[in-house]
Amino acid sequence: MGSVFRFKQFEVDQRDCAMKINTDGVLLGAISIGEQPKYILDVGTGTGVIALMLAQRFEEACVDAVEIDEAAYLRAKENFGNSKFSVRIHSYYSSFEDLEPAKLYDLIISNPPFYTNSLHNPDVKKSLARHTDHDFFRKLLSFSYDKLSPIGALQLILPTELAIEVTEMGTEMGFFLKHKVEVRSFENTESIRQVINLCKTKYMDVSSEELIIYKAKGEYTDHYKKLLSPFFLAY
Repeated sequence: MGSVFRFKQFEVDQRDCAMKINTDGVLLGAISIGEQPKYILDVGTGTGVIALMLAQRFEEACVDAVEIDEAAYLRAKENFGNSKFSVRIHSYYSSFEDLEPAKLYDLIISNPPFYTNSLHNPDVKKSLARHTDHDFFRKLLSFSYDKLSPIGALQLILPTELAIEVTEMGTEMGFFLKHKVEVRSFENTESIRQVINLCKTKYMDVSSEELIIYKAKGEYTDHYKKLLSPFFLAY
């Protein structure tokens, strides 16, 4: 199989990247909500797919993408440069904590590593990409609170139990849960992921919805296909 993943409006070369394009990433890129954000930050951009999806969706937005793995950073930078969104996407080889942006972001988004407290893969790059602990999320929440505009939002996709924990951490730091999406593999199965939207403003009601990926084994739901249809050639 080739290393290039072709979307309707851009291509993503995945060579040398520990974490390949996956369902979590494309779901977050398609689901993320915002009131026409002007400035967006993608934390841990990897191949750059989420940043590219957001540049496609929000045509006036400037997207910053930060990546700590050098090989992934170089590949994402190449993918951005080859896209028609190149003038609106800027890549940074850095940890997010070391970023000193000159502006506040309207949307900070991340498909972060979530194998907490233990290494599950002996491969060094995959361990770096997928291993973290709760201290990572405290740092990300603190950084996001400081770097978000007053109306900005932090959006993450996480395993359901971890999403609940991170939401609680965020609440302790002054965030409020605005919206969440429960992601299920099949109807009547337990939620496997949550997409959470944390903001600085308290809302009377937390809105929620669900997304079911499969209607049968190997067969995607109409909802899933409609969500990804602006991006995937198959839909």
